[in-house]
Amino acid sequence: MQCSWKAVLLLALASIAIQYTAIRTFTAKSFHSCPIPNPVNCSLSQDTDAADRLCDESPTFSYNLSRKTHVLILATTRSGSSFVGQLFNQHFDVFYLFEPLYHVQYTLIPKLTQSKSTTDRRVMLGASRDLLRSLYDCDLYFLENYIKPQPVNHTTDRLFRRGASKALCSPPVCESLGAVDLHLEEGDCVKKCGTLNLTLATESCREHGHVAIKTVRVPEVNDLRALVEDPRLNLKVIQLVRDPRGILASRSETFRDTYRLWRIWDGTGRKPYNLDVTQLTTVCEDFWNSVSTGLNRPPWLKGKYMLVRYEDLARNPMKKTEEIYDFLGIPMDSNVERWIQNNTRGDRSSSKHKYGTVRNSAATAEKWRFRLSYEIVAFTQHACQQVLAQLGYKTAGSEEELKNLSISLVEERDFLPFS
Repeated sequence: MQCSWKAVLLLALASIAIQYTAIRTFTAKSFHSCPIPNPVNCSLSQDTDAADRLCDESPTFSYNLSRKTHVLILATTRSGSSFVGQLFNQHFDVFYLFEPLYHVQYTLIPKLTQSKSTTDRRVMLGASRDLLRSLYDCDLYFLENYIKPQPVNHTTDRLFRRGASKALCSPPVCESLGAVDLHLEEGDCVKKCGTLNLTLATESCREHGHVAIKTVRVPEVNDLRALVEDPRLNLKVIQLVRDPRGILASRSETFRDTYRLWRIWDGTGRKPYNLDVTQLTTVCEDFWNSVSTGLNRPPWLKGKYMLVRYEDLARNPMKKTEEIYDFLGIPMDSNVERWIQNNTRGDRSSSKHKYGTVRNSAATAEKWRFRLSYEIVAFTQHACQQVLAQLGYKTAGSEEELKNLSISLVEERDFLPFS
């Protein structure tokens, strides 16, 4: 049977109309919102489906877009990310989470290490982006998919480094605290607060003006493009970098078993034949790729990306922190200022804990010069020469030069945020 051109045209128009209606319906249900983030504004009939109840169960699209600024600290292990995380954790209006992607990594790729292939490292990116999107929307229940053993009645004692988040160790999340416990040390949080109630944590998240998350489990800023371009999130990325020689020295001291061969080389002067150099080169490749993307200033990163060198922050923590908050458009409160004053002038004994943040920040930034042999420094400078030049880190031509130049190994650079 043949159809006339009029019939074909009508069928095509009908198809377009059906698709348009479906898209509009999906969009309306996916991003349904209330004028004010309050359940009383949602008039739900008994036959309303689950999608229509979003306004009763989660923050609204218009609410998030107008009020919240979401922050992601993009870093690598032993680059000073715990220190930078505290600059947000101390803010009264910031809900801070320390490495929630740890749970994704150890659920999907339990044996993942820094030396694994690029393919292995990227297996978890899709799941990580989904989790980040949910956490920025204050849906902490989504974490339950990755916490092992699975939380019971939305409570768990297995959240990684819970004590590193001030919001998770204070009322209303921690209901058992007295007035003298308002400033708990990380190790005391679980002891005094007990299991974590994810319902209370979700409510606390929604009461804060902003959400900040620190991660060392996303290789490059380009991996975050889908989140940065999502208009609901208002996500801004702080990329933290550090001199690869400093990172290597810190990892060798902190992860003694994993970096055993580097330590043998440092102690004997003989490079092991089976040394895993990808433990170093992967860091430099990730820095190079990610920083190149940021400094090339693609349109999707406009107003969303700031590059921070750990050394600049260590030398002048107050000034650099003010610049960071200015970029984010968030007022820096007195709690942050007080924390900086109390935590950047520590003595040698104050930095014994491998994840501690109380230390002499300027001295910490440069002490790798006395930890690594010149042979390892020279090897690192050759392997990472591109990124060292890109980031303004000077190289040392001799052991004497290495020991004497001190912090002047870092060139003055002004990495202005892309606005």
